[in-house]
Amino acid sequence: MAKKTISIIGVKGYPYVYGGYETFVKQISDRLIKNYNITVYCHRGLFSNRPKNVNGINLIYVPSIETKILSQPIHSFFSIIHACFSKSDIILVVNSANGPFGLLTKLFRIPTAINVDGLEWLRPKWKGLGSVYFKWASKMATLFYDQIINDSDEMRKVYLDLFKRDSKVIAYGADIRKSEFPDLINEWNLKKREYYLVIGRLIPDNNADLIIKGFLKSSSKKKLVIVGDVTYKDSYASNLKKINDKRLIFTGYVKDQNILAELYHNCFVYVHGHEFGGTNPTMIKAMAYGCAILALDTVFNQEMLQNGKFGIFFKKELLSITNMIDYCEKEKLIIDKFRSESVNGITKKYDWDFVTSQYLEVFKTLVSQRN
Repeated sequence: MAKKTISIIGVKGYPYVYGGYETFVKQISDRLIKNYNITVYCHRGLFSNRPKNVNGINLIYVPSIETKILSQPIHSFFSIIHACFSKSDIILVVNSANGPFGLLTKLFRIPTAINVDGLEWLRPKWKGLGSVYFKWASKMATLFYDQIINDSDEMRKVYLDLFKRDSKVIAYGADIRKSEFPDLINEWNLKKREYYLVIGRLIPDNNADLIIKGFLKSSSKKKLVIVGDVTYKDSYASNLKKINDKRLIFTGYVKDQNILAELYHNCFVYVHGHEFGGTNPTMIKAMAYGCAILALDTVFNQEMLQNGKFGIFFKKELLSITNMIDYCEKEKLIIDKFRSESVNGITKKYDWDFVTSQYLEVFKTLVSQRN
């Protein structure tokens, strides 16, 4: 019996693995290929080399307008049209911005699932019309797609409360690993346990400004390493990088996964300021890589850290982050304890094989229902 084809739409591409969605798609595609033919739609402008197949995954490169707002919707729209006319058996879409395009898959009667991710309409970067669009698009996703997928129980509650549509919870995965190349952090003259670590795009809802200012007011003599940037001109990001203090190190993007892993492994504390969303890829890595974690107090972060079992929290206040940094400095034994135990938070639901098996069940159910 011929394998059915799954088309995956809404990511930058494969094996472009810097972003959370891209890592997710690579992890499940490499596993799903045993049971399905997999096609991933890629942003043409991001790839100078455009092979048609990598690791058995079929790749289709669709052009778009590479801007902050229009890039993904335009790319997804044309990708979904192509997938519909290519007779895909199943379509998996990521990103709630693509919610309205489920109307196309509905018209073509193709079984579809969408991973809607976080509360995009609340993110400060989508002010005004952007916020209105994301909330509307998320609502449209609940009307047009056969299966809604969220990556946390708290996000499932949001969709139930706001849109009256239940969703299946399938968490984001993580691979547990230990330090292998500690010398890789020497690039920034860093020493083990002598720096705090922040990883994420330099956008307001990740609260890097609050973390930086709170840290600088603390008594810590350690460094604060900020990994990440934005791909477009932005006053918020540029103003952060202009802050002049010898304790701050801005690395920009770190795309080498071995270097990134060592930054996690060797930090004193990983500081997580992400405000909106479910299972966050950067924090799940911090747990899998054995970090002590100081996180913004949100229901999503509480869920991941099991209400303080695997990390500690700060409020969205300057004084709170300052006080918690000073607490970390004084309570090094407690920090050591969190560092040794955080990996235990990577339970079965965060295992990539288990995550993939849950997606397999979704696809089988969708096909049988349509048949």
